[in-house]
Amino acid sequence: MSKSRLEAFSDGVIAIIITIMVLELEIPHESDFAALLPLVPKFLSYILSFVFVGIYWNNHHHLLQVIKQVNGTVLWANLHLLFWLSLIPFATGWMGENNFSNIPVAMYGFVLWMNGLAYYILVRALLTLHDKESTLAQAVGNKRKEMTSLYIYTVAIPLAFFVSWASAILYVVVAVMWLIPDRRIEDKITKTS
Repeated sequence: MSKSRLEAFSDGVIAIIITIMVLELEIPHESDFAALLPLVPKFLSYILSFVFVGIYWNNHHHLLQVIKQVNGTVLWANLHLLFWLSLIPFATGWMGENNFSNIPVAMYGFVLWMNGLAYYILVRALLTLHDKESTLAQAVGNKRKEMTSLYIYTVAIPLAFFVSWASAILYVVVAVMWLIPDRRIEDKITKTS
């Protein structure tokens, strides 16, 4: 089965997710800078979510660059990831609208945790389809970054019920951790080219 349709569909869904997030930002009716102040929490949550969606798109793109084929299991695993990514606009809006209060911040963390798990499942589904000597297997053999992200979310979610700003900082830590380029796949692509 060809991977091109999977790639095109995923890119389209991710583009829609980003569009939905930006449409949630309300345009102020006044024309002074004071009118922007109430939007600060919404804008901060939008920035964080835009970064996360961008990270997933980037890593998904790299992942699909090194695979040769997909099967039904991979298609379902990819849909599972897209489902959780599609909930980011809701969690983002709720968190921003409520000034990073406890329950919305915990829910945002839960959505991030499920995205991390869904990505992990997608990678595992792809690994079962490709042999141990494949570029994919060599590139993603070390799953330290993925597991560290899930551990941080696991701490941040219950922490949000007590200190929501600390959880938000932990989410930023994960984003920064992934913003530092993950060269595993790029290095393997370069070596095999």
